[in-house]
Amino acid sequence: METKDYLKDIKDIKQMMSQSSRFISLSGLSGVLAGIYCLIGAWLAYKTIYTEAAMGTSDQIVIAYDAVINLFSIAVSVILLSLVTCIALSYKKAIKSNETIWNPASKRLVINFAIPLLTGGFFIVFLLEKEMLNLIAPLMLIFYGLACVNASKYTLGDIRYLGITMIVLGLLSTWILNYGLLFWALGFGVCHILYGSIMYFKYDRN
Repeated sequence: METKDYLKDIKDIKQMMSQSSRFISLSGLSGVLAGIYCLIGAWLAYKTIYTEAAMGTSDQIVIAYDAVINLFSIAVSVILLSLVTCIALSYKKAIKSNETIWNPASKRLVINFAIPLLTGGFFIVFLLEKEMLNLIAPLMLIFYGLACVNASKYTLGDIRYLGITMIVLGLLSTWILNYGLLFWALGFGVCHILYGSIMYFKYDRN
């Protein structure tokens, strides 16, 4: 009995140390919903680019200014919906586990996630100003992937593999620039749903 109690104490200590260094209340379901939002956004963007406001040939599409505004609105809406969903579901999971959502681990997670993401955001704004639109989708995937990999040591390890997948898709997309929207939907949509489902069944179901 003493040996069993000793092993149980060690296990409890390891679990407490893991919880103090990693934010483990990240919701897998929020990833699934974010992927769905992204697929809807990709479909709306496709309609905007190829059916409502496209001019020129299939190899060089010129997008009207109004269409650019619509695309920006779609992107912002997807980001805000995904962010609100992630915070709400992670908060619900944290409460259920008797944890706080804003703690030293979650602060480190946010900081390490934000650094590559904001760097990529500033670079993408530069590309928009220079009208180098073909590179935006690949770089969004690459910088988002770097953000996930950088932040993964402060949360669930599955986020690292999501990030690596995003980086690979982004690099592949640079070779096929005309299919950037397809890769964007595959990365932010399908991969989020896939990894979110894996995380949900591994960590969220009790």
